[in-house]
Amino acid sequence: MEKIKVLIADDHRVVREGLAAILKTKEDIHVVGEAQDGMEAVEKARALLPDVILMDVSMPRMGGVEATRQIKREFPHIGIVALTMYEEQQYIFDLVRAGATGYLLKDSESSQIVAAIRAIYRGESLIHPSVASKILAEFSLMAQKKGKKPAWVEHDLTEREITVLRLVADGKTNKEIANNLDLSEKTVKNHVRNIFHKLQVYDRTQAAILAIRKGLIELDPRP
Repeated sequence: MEKIKVLIADDHRVVREGLAAILKTKEDIHVVGEAQDGMEAVEKARALLPDVILMDVSMPRMGGVEATRQIKREFPHIGIVALTMYEEQQYIFDLVRAGATGYLLKDSESSQIVAAIRAIYRGESLIHPSVASKILAEFSLMAQKKGKKPAWVEHDLTEREITVLRLVADGKTNKEIANNLDLSEKTVKNHVRNIFHKLQVYDRTQAAILAIRKGLIELDPRP
């Protein structure tokens, strides 16, 4: 069985050891290394090429946002789950713009962290739907403030893929989309993969943000 390679980046040793201890009990996960700050996280990402990184936001020398930005620039396929004590929307917004594909609070259940790692490895995002909706709605609001509504651009997405993309942007999982559209999860996964390829993005949040910017979909700003 191919294992998910995970790198843990946190400046608190007890947190790193605690996460590592939890993950090492999972047969499908292999902790390949630990980093105590953002700079080391970037270095370890280059050396170890993990599939997923658990990234603390507040670290010395280089914070999680900048480390995420650098890693995603060099290795766009590495999934990054931000772990933080902060719920401020600006923190979330900065992390998503940097390329984080997951966002969890440090007091999350261990089962949620494991589920996030597996979801990111499958190519899904794991930002809570209510948080994702706020972020995407903020992008819509920013586009509106700039003036005119974005013009519909040329693309080769099918009507079904546009429908799937709207549900992705609304924070729905593959299973929820499948239930909504009366499709199999495998079919939805294929649609999502095709959307990524056609839009030249690597995760669901990037796809939704690009679609909003290009006028392919619209989301109503939410409070």
